[in-house]
Amino acid sequence: MATHPFEHDPPQQGADQPAATPGGSDSKRKPRRQRHRKGGGGEGRSLSKGDGNGPSLNAEDGKARDAVVLLLESLPSMQAKSIRRRLAGIRRSAEQGRGISGAIAAVRRDAERMLDLQAARKNRKLEICYPPDLPISIARAEIATAIRDHQVVVVCGETGSGKTTQLPKICLEIGRGIGGVIGHTQPRRVAARSVAARIAQELSTPLGSGVGYAVRFNDRTSKDTRVKLMTDGILLAETQRDRELLAYDTIIIDEAHERSLNIDFLLGYLKRLLPRRPDLKVVITSATIDPERFSQHFDGAPIIRVDGRMYPVEIRYRPVEATPDDADADQATAAAVVAAVQEIDAAGLADAEPTGRPDILVFLPGEREIHDVALALQRSAIVDTEVLPLYSRLSNEQQDQVFHPGERRRIVLATNVAETSLTVPRIRGVVDSGTARIARYSPRSRVQRLPVEPISQSSANQRSGRCGRIAPGLCIRLCDKEEFAKRPEYTSPEILRSNLASVILQMASLRLGTPDSFPFIEQPSAKLVRDGYETLREIAAVTRDGELTDIGRTLAAMPIDPRLGRVVLASVEEACLPEILAIVAALSVQDPRERTTGGRGVADMAHAAFRDSGSDFLSFLRLWRAWRKAKAEKGSSALRSWCRRNYLSFIRMREWQDVHDQLEDLAKELLTQNGRGGRKSGRISLPEVRADPPSGAVHRSILAGFVSNIGHRMETGEYRGITGTTFEIFPGSGLRRQEAPWIMAAEIVETSRRWARTVARIRADWVERVAPHLVRKNHYEPHFVPETGYVSAFERVIFGDLDLVERREVPFAPIDGEGAREVFIQQALVSERLPGDAPFLLRNRALREKLQRLGDRGREQGILADDAEQFAFYDSRIPAEIHNAAALGSWRRKAERRNPRILEMQESDLMAFGHDRPDADAYPDRYSIGGIDLTLRYRHEPGVEDDGVTATIPLELLGRLDAGRFEWLVPGLLVDKIEALIRSLPRRMRTRFMPIRETAAGAAEHLRFGERPLFEALSGYLEAIGGAPIRRADYRLDMLEVHHFMRFELVDAEGQSLAVTRDFAALVTTHRDHARDAFEASMASLDEGDDEAARLAAIRDRDDWDFGPLPGSVIVRRGNHRLTAFPAISDEGSTIRIRVTDDALTAASVHAAGVRRLLSLQVRDALRHHLEHLTELERLSLLHAPLGSADGLARDLGDLAIAIAVEQGVGADAAASARDRSSFLVLDDAVRRDLWPALERACDLAEPILVARQSMLEMLDRPTPADWIGIRDDERRHLDRLVRPGFLGRIPPARLADVPRYIETGRRRLDRLRGSGLARDGARREELEGWIRLWKGRRRQLDQAGRIDPRLEDFGWLVEDYRVSLFAQELRSANRVSPSVLKAAWALMTS
Repeated sequence: MATHPFEHDPPQQGADQPAATPGGSDSKRKPRRQRHRKGGGGEGRSLSKGDGNGPSLNAEDGKARDAVVLLLESLPSMQAKSIRRRLAGIRRSAEQGRGISGAIAAVRRDAERMLDLQAARKNRKLEICYPPDLPISIARAEIATAIRDHQVVVVCGETGSGKTTQLPKICLEIGRGIGGVIGHTQPRRVAARSVAARIAQELSTPLGSGVGYAVRFNDRTSKDTRVKLMTDGILLAETQRDRELLAYDTIIIDEAHERSLNIDFLLGYLKRLLPRRPDLKVVITSATIDPERFSQHFDGAPIIRVDGRMYPVEIRYRPVEATPDDADADQATAAAVVAAVQEIDAAGLADAEPTGRPDILVFLPGEREIHDVALALQRSAIVDTEVLPLYSRLSNEQQDQVFHPGERRRIVLATNVAETSLTVPRIRGVVDSGTARIARYSPRSRVQRLPVEPISQSSANQRSGRCGRIAPGLCIRLCDKEEFAKRPEYTSPEILRSNLASVILQMASLRLGTPDSFPFIEQPSAKLVRDGYETLREIAAVTRDGELTDIGRTLAAMPIDPRLGRVVLASVEEACLPEILAIVAALSVQDPRERTTGGRGVADMAHAAFRDSGSDFLSFLRLWRAWRKAKAEKGSSALRSWCRRNYLSFIRMREWQDVHDQLEDLAKELLTQNGRGGRKSGRISLPEVRADPPSGAVHRSILAGFVSNIGHRMETGEYRGITGTTFEIFPGSGLRRQEAPWIMAAEIVETSRRWARTVARIRADWVERVAPHLVRKNHYEPHFVPETGYVSAFERVIFGDLDLVERREVPFAPIDGEGAREVFIQQALVSERLPGDAPFLLRNRALREKLQRLGDRGREQGILADDAEQFAFYDSRIPAEIHNAAALGSWRRKAERRNPRILEMQESDLMAFGHDRPDADAYPDRYSIGGIDLTLRYRHEPGVEDDGVTATIPLELLGRLDAGRFEWLVPGLLVDKIEALIRSLPRRMRTRFMPIRETAAGAAEHLRFGERPLFEALSGYLEAIGGAPIRRADYRLDMLEVHHFMRFELVDAEGQSLAVTRDFAALVTTHRDHARDAFEASMASLDEGDDEAARLAAIRDRDDWDFGPLPGSVIVRRGNHRLTAFPAISDEGSTIRIRVTDDALTAASVHAAGVRRLLSLQVRDALRHHLEHLTELERLSLLHAPLGSADGLARDLGDLAIAIAVEQGVGADAAASARDRSSFLVLDDAVRRDLWPALERACDLAEPILVARQSMLEMLDRPTPADWIGIRDDERRHLDRLVRPGFLGRIPPARLADVPRYIETGRRRLDRLRGSGLARDGARREELEGWIRLWKGRRRQLDQAGRIDPRLEDFGWLVEDYRVSLFAQELRSANRVSPSVLKAAWALMTS
């Protein structure tokens, strides 16, 4: 992770530190406009006795003050001025009666320290000489004059001019470096150290004495240091303690053309400072890159140009062929690099080289490209060549190889780190890919992007200059010359493409105003400024108005990135400071884990021991504990070996340790300031990192600084950030293959894709906890919760574009007490959701339901008061502070002592104004039809399914109801229905009945309710008054509303709904048979003696008529219903029982068969005797064998003989009419008398049928043509239907005689198929099949319902006769049958 631009070491106690200047306490004073008072003393105001403006100084304080004033004469003017300001402050304290002795003593110590430093620098003598081969040595007089005569000088020197090392010596030569130090900044730490060593060597002074340097973790300066090399970040950090930079009399800003964020801020700061420091000299050094901009920034400062030492460099352009695919593009680039290397080898540059071939530096955009090109070079024909990578993530050992060439020719593959500041030795050729990864921060997406972009012309010139330092060189640019000419001349400054949070924080801390008013060389965009403020607001460093908070002031004093500082502050509250210090230190330095180009897999395996599957941050802690353990147990050499084995950079681990130590000191100071330690930071001891660190606390602390770097996992596996952008977890993370729903990242960067690096799993609610000022809370759907008795609402917590909490129930009263009360009254009381059975609520509910039912009957709109009126009732009685059930209960117990009915409503409270109670007689609760009372219910809600009047019909009573009665609805709705019916008539008819409403009222009054069907009665009335007949078809029923038709709900014995419809006829059709079964079951389920039907239904398992007369019908009472039932004797096989049914036809059929069974039981002994002496029985048994056993044939012959005996003796209908024992005995006598002749007649009927069947089967089994198969199968099915097991007892005797004829019809049908008979047969068969299907369908229905309908049996025989007329007309039937006869019979049966 990038280091914060203002990182610096904590103040050292060396004599060269600005703590010795008066700036040490100046930063804590209030602004000057607040310090000045009317009539207040200025800088020269005396503190002596008798000034007349306050208490006098005592003698000791006066002497001390006078001694300080004497010292000021020897100090430089600006330092003396600073001391005088402090003395003026002491005077004001004296006026307020405060003690000032200690303050005067501190000022004296600072003044004496300034004098000591000045004397030490003055006494340090330096031997100044200039190398004659440096171009700047020629121009040193001109530069010295310019510095002496101008406050700011811009020195523009080419590469190799010597400006970096010689400018401090020129300043020393003209007397600078005595009143203050000569500050010399470098953009990089390595440059500061190396340049300091070079200058010290040239001045013949020990490093750290006359010439020193200050970089992070290392300050090598002393009291007599006159030239101080440092990074620009160190100088910026010193502005916090020494705002006037009084410790310096000269400042040299080197390499200003790099335009880093620190350099731009320093240049703006110096521009504001110079008017207040006329003694301060500033020298800006730049390469030949736009020096005029620096001159203009400092109001036309002079520019001195110095030539450099460069050999000619030939530039060639070799563009790479464009490809649409990224992989192809990488291959093309690698191939172009190989070709360029071969071209440089052939250019003749290696004559003087010891290796025989030139060393080449190749610039590539990233590590992946370096790896690809290295593979391409290894596979090429280039031999005896060492290929070395060079990029920042390499270990120090691998980087050092680049700067120590051996005997072999080398090709160095580098990123843009080799573009400036680094000099790779022995380079004669450069291959420039023309691209680089350039950091760009997007304020819209809040992402630090590292896209591969074409470099600027100035950067390309810097690259080509790498090969012209020792001899003429050759640079091959892998781009088009015309395209290169169109590129921008300079790389955009970092301030235009970086996050400005750190800059804004420092400006606010130094009271420098806002960025738009600060004198930057180039003003940053408003978007970047807004984003910087937003970043600071995220970490609570500034308010929404941009003012510094207490956290912001603390962060500004911390020498780390504001986000990291916020993490440290949060860790103090979370009690995980030791763990956070290790993590923050790791984030502040380069990753110490090395991944060598040739052993990535081995390195990954070594690093796996430190990996935490849930957090990359905790992985740092594992590594830190391992390092601390190894450091404690091993010596220096063993520790380095341990690092190599684990693929760790020893230098970076030491750097990590150094940063941690610095942060630890900072944390101790922070704890002391917060009162969490002793008075001195040294007394605070921080524990070691725990083996099992508190994961939640650690990650919440980190989240406080990186709250904008959270992501929520989507279905695609990507993560969505707070700005709506998506990203993925970096492949090297331990969470890469996990599916964490929420993550936090230390940084989100964009290279080839957008990656989240250094990731941890988090919980969404932590964001709300650590950054409550950033989340938005929306509350919706306030509702009463009966379980708790309180009003709640759903809360949605939003951060940016992410929903941290989508739906969370929270109490609503703290959010909106008045709204909670309204919801409580509306939902708990008006909507009756209050828990418990409050008496007032039960009474109000009963009254409301009663009135609602009355309103539904009359179909009146708004009979009940609306919710608003009911709300007003409770609102007027309940106090304003009541908004939950507990509070209501407490108040109600007290209020009901005074008025027990305080919350009970009256009809006047619930009835809407202008409405009366409906007439109960017009809207009855029950409906009486034929002695049956049906329950009615009403609903008035148009559009719903049960709108109107609903009659509840028990299933067993369905067959007893008259459909016409329901057409009348109820008296109260009759006028509306009649009006609707009249309006549905055609216009020519309804015009006779105008006005229609009055006609409808007259009809309702005239007609007798329910006497006959409504349509019949209304048509008669309208015909009488209109003079023209009206048929039922004239009414357009589709124009009527749904509620104009009665709604029927059919229920079973348990009250469960079976069917709902408004078509009563359809209901009867579909459920009539089930209704009959239910009716009989209900009769049988009653206890014997309940009524006549129950007594009869209890008669079971009888073989004689010993139960008295059997009535044809009985009256049954079921609750409020009075029904007619039909008892009958039912055949149960070996016994009989009494079956009570609701259908007369079924009862008659069942009774006839039951009487015959009872007769057979009476004569069973005689019947058995006759069968034993029946000679034909054996022959018939052989014919009957395929249909059943001989015993079955004997039983069927006996049943047939009984039926023949009854028919011949007393008539065919005699069995059905026998209702008592005497009539039964008449039948018994007839059967006993004619039993033998009847049995012989039965054999005579059975034999021809069985013989015909046998003959027909033989014919069907004969081979036939293939197209006869369908007809043959039809005839086989017909034969099986006629002659099946039990047919002798099932078919009436009169019909048995016709069965041979029906079988013969089939035989003759088959005979006629030859020739053209097949076509004729198909047409006749199709006509017949329709009637057969009707008959079968009806038969299935009756069989399922257990019902017998003699008319269906008669219809079946008519179909058989019709079959004879179709296929064998010569076998004439007794009755001629045609389709019209069948239609009439079917209509009669189904009507």
